[in-house]
Amino acid sequence: MGLFMILFTLIGGITLSAQSSINGTFSRKAGTIETTLLTFLTGTMFLTVFIVFFGKGNILALLEAPKWQLSAAFLGTMYLLLTVMAVPKIGVIATNIAGIAGQLVIGVIIDHFGWFNSLVIELDVKRVLALVFMIISLYFIYKGNKKSAEGNQHSLKWRTFLLERSSPFFYIHTENTLEYSL
Repeated sequence: MGLFMILFTLIGGITLSAQSSINGTFSRKAGTIETTLLTFLTGTMFLTVFIVFFGKGNILALLEAPKWQLSAAFLGTMYLLLTVMAVPKIGVIATNIAGIAGQLVIGVIIDHFGWFNSLVIELDVKRVLALVFMIISLYFIYKGNKKSAEGNQHSLKWRTFLLERSSPFFYIHTENTLEYSL
């Protein structure tokens, strides 16, 4: 069963990266908050159908939960909103690594103090090193993305320059697209 859970989590990570990329692109046209709303509305519809056919829990128990536990819904919404905002600016991999680094940092703190009735796992050198390596990887990914974006910008400006000289149309560069007008 443990192997299946690892596989399911791996598939979940793949879908999360694909979703981040698609939502980031979609948000350029529809808007960040609107894209986040669409994601949650779609998820609500899917989960409603799933609950109707496969649900075995008690949905009314949500009303009996301690109020602080309901904050998880707000935190999930904030995560998605911030991810949709970040992807178009820093790319999918930098966004995902930053998200994972944030999860690891707070996870280590939660484990260390046993917050939210979780298992207490002491902070040790191995965990600190893991966090340091994750932050180092984020640094290198971000720098690589930035360098690549600058190279693409230079390449796009050069192509625009050549097109301006060889065409009766005037080309305008706007956010990695070429528009033309007479």
